[in-house]
This record gives sequence, C-alpha cells and structure tokens, in this order.
Amino acid sequence: MNALKLQESILHQKKRLHFVGIGGSGMFPIVQILHAQGFEITGSDNNEGDILAQERQMGIPVSLGHKAENVHGADLVIYSAAIFADNCELLEAKRLGIPTAERSEILGVLSRCFDNAICVSGTHGKTTTTSLITSMLLDGGRSPSAVIGGKLPKIGGYGCIGESGLFVCEACEFVDTFLHLSPDIAVILNIDNDHLDYFKTMENMIASFRKFASMATNCVIYNGDDANTCKAVEGLPNRKITFGLAPKNDYYPQNISLHDGVSYQYDLYCKGQLACHMVLEVPGHHNLLNSLAAAAAAREAGLSFEEIAGTVGGFHGAKRRFEILGENNGVTIADDYAHHPTELEAVLQTAKKMSFHQVWAVFQPFTYSRTYTLMDDFARVLSIADHTVLTEIMGSREKNTWNVYAKDLAEKVPGCVWFPTFEEVAAYTMSHAQPGDLVITLGCGDVYKCARLMLK
Repeated sequence: MNALKLQESILHQKKRLHFVGIGGSGMFPIVQILHAQGFEITGSDNNEGDILAQERQMGIPVSLGHKAENVHGADLVIYSAAIFADNCELLEAKRLGIPTAERSEILGVLSRCFDNAICVSGTHGKTTTTSLITSMLLDGGRSPSAVIGGKLPKIGGYGCIGESGLFVCEACEFVDTFLHLSPDIAVILNIDNDHLDYFKTMENMIASFRKFASMATNCVIYNGDDANTCKAVEGLPNRKITFGLAPKNDYYPQNISLHDGVSYQYDLYCKGQLACHMVLEVPGHHNLLNSLAAAAAAREAGLSFEEIAGTVGGFHGAKRRFEILGENNGVTIADDYAHHPTELEAVLQTAKKMSFHQVWAVFQPFTYSRTYTLMDDFARVLSIADHTVLTEIMGSREKNTWNVYAKDLAEKVPGCVWFPTFEEVAAYTMSHAQPGDLVITLGCGDVYKCARLMLK
C-alpha cells in the first residue's frame, strides 16, 4: 500500500476515524484495512450482528445505537450509504466542524493507494467474482488486499490487507458510488434493471457503467454476451477483453458438463486456444460466467492458467452465496444473498435441479422501491419454488412512500404466505417442511437470522 498516496488523500493527518453504520458488510473490510494501517477507529450501529462481534474482538469500541456524543474526538466521520442525512451523529459532526466522508469515497482512496486495482462491477455476481479473484491471487502467492461484499472463509472476513500492490474490490453502481474508484482493471459482469429509483432509466444506468469503464487505465474485462454491457463499452478507446459462453469472446467455455446437479466442468478457451480444464464446485449456471470473468482478471494480474484452475477446483463460494448451513430433522437449511429477480431465478433454478424433494423459498424483500418496481418479476421467479414464505419488506435507507407491503407480493405468488416476524416465519416453515426438502433463505438484509432460527 502506497503510504504517500494515503497521505495525499482525505485521510491525511487523520488519526481517529469514526464509522457510522460500522456493522455493514461494505464497511467492515475498509475498517479492517485502515485498522491494519494504524488508524484509531470507533463506530456505531443500530443492529447487533456477527460483524460487530468481530470488530469488538479487534479491540474497536462499538456503540449500539446512534448518539451525538459518539463522534466527539473524531478527526473524520465515515458513514455508509444507508445512513440518512438527519442522523444525529452526522448532524453533530457538522456542528463541530468534523469532516465527513461517505464509504465509497474512502474506498476510492484505497483504490488509488495500490499499483493495480481490480474493480469488479455488475448488477449480479460481484461478491462471488471478487472472492474468486482474491482466492486466486492468494493461492498464487500474490498477497493482495481486498474489499469484498461477503465473508470469504479463506481469509475469515470481508477483506484483507496484503503486501503487494494488488487490490481487489467490488464496484457497486448504487447512486454511482463506483465512480469514486480509480480502476486499473475494470470488470463488468452484467447490467440489469436495478436501482431504477436512482437511475430512472436503463439508458442512464448504462451511461454510468460507461463512465466507470472509461476510467480503467489497463483494460476493461466485460461480458461480451450481455447487450447492455456491450452498449456501455462500445467505442471506448480502452483495451478490451471479453468473456462469455459464445466462442466469439476472448474467454469462453467448451464441453460443459453438469455433475450431480451441482458441479460444472468445462474446458476454458482463451482466444481460440485450449487453456485449461475447470472444475467449478459452486452451484449455478450463472457461476460459469463469474468464473470466466475471474479467470480473465487473474490472468491479467499475472497468474498462469494452471494456478487459476487450481483455485477454481477448491473454491466453495463466499458466505451467503448458496451456503448450506446444516440440517434440522432431515430438512436442509441454506442461505443466499439474492435480492433481485434475476438472482432469485438463478438460485431457485439451481436448487430445483438438485436432489431435494421440494424447495422452500423464504424471501425478505429489500427496499420498497425495488419491491414496487419489480413486483411482477419477483412474483414470477418466486413461483419457481414449490413453496414461498415472505417476511415483511426491509426498507433500509427508504421510507415507504410507495405504500407497498409483503402481502401485496404474496397475493401474486400461488400458495404464498407471509408473516411479520422471523419467529413466525421459522415456526411455520419448519412445521410444514418435510425430510428431504431444501429451505433457502433469500435476501440481502438480515434474513440469515431466520435461517439460524430454523436450524434450532
């Protein structure tokens, strides 16, 4: 990590950093890296969770609940995108003249402190692909630093600080936060209809991805099969590398086979030449594309195809990505972060191909705007499951100006039921699921807590 570049940033001459929303998965890896750099860190959050427990184990003082006095003594206050402008800690920082920065600004600083920043964007698949690239670089002895949106078992956390100039991070398009980054290698996995409460139109969304791609100083690695992505990079002068299922791409698979409904195997081709044989242990056809993107990025970072294939064969995914948690009375309990119709469809189609008797989808809708805008798409894909159970909508950063509720979605899914509490959801599901069934909790909020209840 380049200490000189760090000193030239907003972090220069800052010693004590206070994080508002320190328990978020996007905040934690930044906390880990800056903690390792010697910054004195404090934080606050409204909800207990695994991340807060890990941060306390690191010796970081964490307050439960937001209070104005939490920012006293801080040199810089860092907040997540989920924090409202009227938050008492942000208002107190303003009153005291303490500078503030949104999380994405700090991630942008980190991307400029490394010689080779690999920034992974896309509506779907960012965490799996970022995790896979990080794993490849770690296995190859390249000692990367990383910021990942999910917990990677290999590193025991959501990020790591390495000794090389390599940096891998997720580049989220929400409210254009990825435009704070300075990518050397920009990866675009796909562009789908999400966050339209902000972007308003797909044209605006594509234009933002185009800006992101244009900032890449080395190359753009993108999905050559995805029409929206191709439109975003069309005409850009950047060096381009494509991946996809079609042989027209630079990286593509041949001789694809599926084993036991879970494991894919294929021959990886690069520019028409056989590169290596890949055994992909993470379930789901969509992960074929993620593995191709990761292979292309790792190759650009200097790994051999043999090193790439070796990591893929032993990679079992990040936490909350079709994670099998255990069994209760013969019922398998799994958890996945899927929260967009395209992601839900991929997960449920994968589950249906596996050897379970019936599939139960326990879904926590996330944000009122997404639920309202994509209501019919949610209803269509949730109908793939044999049974669907809903929790109430997790509003997160939004107020319910759309007047939309879980019952509205439940009415559109045949046989669907909904309950206001996780305890009721867990009790209903486990009293009806049969031995040999799969119950998978779905959503990017805290629905994983419901899965834990069902395991008990």
